[in-house]
Amino acid sequence: MNRRPAILVGLFLILIHTCSANPNDTVRFVSENVTLFLNPGIGRDNNAGMKDSPLRTLNEAARRVNTLKGTGAITILLSEGIYSLDSVAKFQPADWKFTRINRLTIRAVSLPDDSDWQPANMPVIVSVMPLAKDDFGTTAYGIQVETDHVTIQGLRVLGTPVHEKPAEGIVQRVYPIVREGRNLDDLRITQCLFIGDRIAIPNHLPILADGQGIVVDHCVFYHVKDGVVFFLSDRPAEHCEMHHNLMIGNYGAAVWSWSLAPDFKFYNNVIANTNIFWILNKNEQASFNISNSMVLGYNELVNQGGGALDFGSAGNPKKLIFGANVNIQKEAKVDVEEDQTKRNYLQLKPGTLGANLGAGLFSN
Repeated sequence: MNRRPAILVGLFLILIHTCSANPNDTVRFVSENVTLFLNPGIGRDNNAGMKDSPLRTLNEAARRVNTLKGTGAITILLSEGIYSLDSVAKFQPADWKFTRINRLTIRAVSLPDDSDWQPANMPVIVSVMPLAKDDFGTTAYGIQVETDHVTIQGLRVLGTPVHEKPAEGIVQRVYPIVREGRNLDDLRITQCLFIGDRIAIPNHLPILADGQGIVVDHCVFYHVKDGVVFFLSDRPAEHCEMHHNLMIGNYGAAVWSWSLAPDFKFYNNVIANTNIFWILNKNEQASFNISNSMVLGYNELVNQGGGALDFGSAGNPKKLIFGANVNIQKEAKVDVEEDQTKRNYLQLKPGTLGANLGAGLFSN
């Protein structure tokens, strides 16, 4: 008799029992891949986390991941619906080993390249948590990942319903996706849609990431303040990339390259109707190559310095090395699909300026 299936079932039952128990309980070592299912409509946080008994919140998924001990991949699958974060969903497993192949993946059940995908299928992440005071006003994180080898994929990420700038020198903000570990490596954020509205639900800064190996691809940033900030690192951040992203209507800056090493790859991106295209660090030490991309409509091309309250001062445009296949037009505009029933909602319309670069949610 083959005993392996019975052993695996036993391991899985141990895992289910442990994940459903008290947060202070000790977790047994698990050597198999783990999948947790979430559904905000029918899920409950005391469920097993299986497909037919899903969890309800990302916070509970984070708690369970953080208590596991073992190796292998962990996948968190989000069904469509609204996931309200009333506190930070912090993923920081102390006793689980991920690799580039066996990753922590937080992703939608249905992805843009699936044949039956529609924009309405995207799980919606919105922050409704109280904001804590800091030197610039108030702030909070949304999804925080403090481990190596993480993928976040297929989510629709909103901001928070606050008055972003209630007084001079004060700014209220949520950072929806954050990594603080200055020595962490390998974070990929792909096929996500970041949406904001400066008046109703400002999305202050969708991605604030420290450390190495940060890759942002096939994402759409629509009317957010700042797009991506490569923030802090104990050494210049290597192996970082931005490619095939569509960024429209930034009222801050599209890219902040504060910690980046010169090997940063920036290609097949379309930046349109932005306030500032690029903000260098205050020392302006590194230069960066821009290839096969378009910057169409902007107020300032390059600044340096800045922070939560301002965008710094004029920077050295020679620090950006534009290839021959880069199109820079100060007054140009793009044509975006605004029909919500269309599969390419908030994507560039086929055949229009920039559409040939493949920027947007679809990777094939």
